[in-house]
This record gives sequence, C-alpha cells and structure tokens, in this order.
Amino acid sequence: MLPSNYFSLPAEVEVIAAGEVLRRRNEVLTSVLHLESGRVLRGVLDDGYLRHQLGALEGPFWLDAASALMGLPLPVDMVADTRVQVRRLPIEEFRRSLAEMPAGARGLLLDMAHGFRQQSELAVSRLAQDAESRCAQWLLKHAQPDHSGAMQVTLHQRKRLIAAQLGIAPETFSRVLRHLRELGLIHGTGNVLNLPQPRALQSMAGC
Repeated sequence: MLPSNYFSLPAEVEVIAAGEVLRRRNEVLTSVLHLESGRVLRGVLDDGYLRHQLGALEGPFWLDAASALMGLPLPVDMVADTRVQVRRLPIEEFRRSLAEMPAGARGLLLDMAHGFRQQSELAVSRLAQDAESRCAQWLLKHAQPDHSGAMQVTLHQRKRLIAAQLGIAPETFSRVLRHLRELGLIHGTGNVLNLPQPRALQSMAGC
C-alpha cells in the first residue's frame, strides 16, 4: 500500500523468530514496522495462541501503516509465521515524511487506510459475535426447566473444559458470560445460571 522509498528507513534490521508476537491488539503505536522479509499472520490471540487468523502479510510490506496513518491503536494481533526481518521507524519520523508528501497522495493513502481498517475491525467483530453465538447455542442445548418452569443451566464442568468444547479460550468464555449478564440474558451465582430470556438467546445463537 505504501512504498518504502518515500521514507528514510533505519539501517538496523531486527530479526524476529517464528512464533513471536510483533504487535498486540489495541496497542498504541510509538513506531511503525516495515516487514523486510518473511511472513506475518494477522488475527486475534486467545490464551497466547493465534486461534483466529485473519490473513497473512509477506515482505516487503508496512505492517501497521494504516493505524499509524489514522493515529489509532491496532485492531488486530500480529505474530511471526516464519523468521522475519523488520525495520522500526519512529512514528514521529513516519508522520514527518507523510507531511512532506503531496496533499492528493496523502488523501488517497488515508482513504485506503480507512477502508483497510474497517475490514479488520469488521472481521474482529465477527469473531466476537461467533464466540457469543457458540456460547448461546451451548447454553440453550444444556438448559433444563426448574421447578417453576423457568430455564436454567447447571455447569457440571469447569469453565476451562467448557471453553475447550466451544473452541475458545477460557478468558473469552468468561468475557462472553459477563457480557450476557450485562445484557440480562443470564443471571445467577455459583454453578447454576438462569436464562430469563431464552428467545433472546435463540436470536443470538442464530436459531
């Protein structure tokens, strides 16, 4: 998207091993990374693993230029898929070089960056919705009527095991349950969860 010859890249090249995290979601940028060689995966980390992959980037490529252009935190996590080489440009120098570009070129780059970021945010949002949908389906599947006829779920397993069944991290499962409580779709303490609005859960589950 952005030719590197518009910028004075530092001479120092950083070598990063496969599996290392280069960037984290919501990280505020103090530098911009230019991928010289190798492949980097974009996605969402769960429990230290990139369980949700949203694409791969191969050098030469600016890894985080879109967020830097817009002055926003990163929408995705980035992990080295192979051994990679990067050059790190301080964000002040990056912005200074941008300011020297013709106004028309800057406007075009900003438009492209906005579109690229919207796609990334939408993909991450869909991943979160997918986790909520799976949790809602699981709750409905295991729901039983109590003595008053209201639906409830008894958690007979640890949350970590339930999360594994759903294919999500335990932290994600806890976050979804917390969100469902905030929405009023579940309530209760201990191992028993009441489902006061099963129809709303069905809608979330896509039933």
